[in-house]
Amino acid sequence: VQLQAFGGGLVQTGGSLRLSCAASGRTFSSETMGWFRQAPGKEREFVAAIRWSGGTTYYADSVKGRFTISRDNAKKTVYLQMNSLKPEDTGVYYCAGGSGWLRMRIHEYEYWGQGTQVTVSS
Repeated sequence: VQLQAFGGGLVQTGGSLRLSCAASGRTFSSETMGWFRQAPGKEREFVAAIRWSGGTTYYADSVKGRFTISRDNAKKTVYLQMNSLKPEDTGVYYCAGGSGWLRMRIHEYEYWGQGTQVTVSS
């Protein structure tokens, strides 16, 4: 499975961005798609996850009510709509995939895309 993330950028506090992650290859082997982020000097952390089948979602507490993960099965693309952005949302955002319903179990994700930078200015 190959993943390509894009859509990052610079936005002011309170603004919005939508990230996209396009999947190709053996996508049927990747039941869960997730978004993670990594701020400078910090560990990579879970943001949100979704199942290709059924669309079940799971969010980190820090983004609940502000971020929405969705998917388009026909386009094999997962989205992360980010609203009410805060400076602490700044980081490199990665999409990832893996078999099973992984939610926030970062070490079980098998496939990773390149990151896309999100910067929220205060």
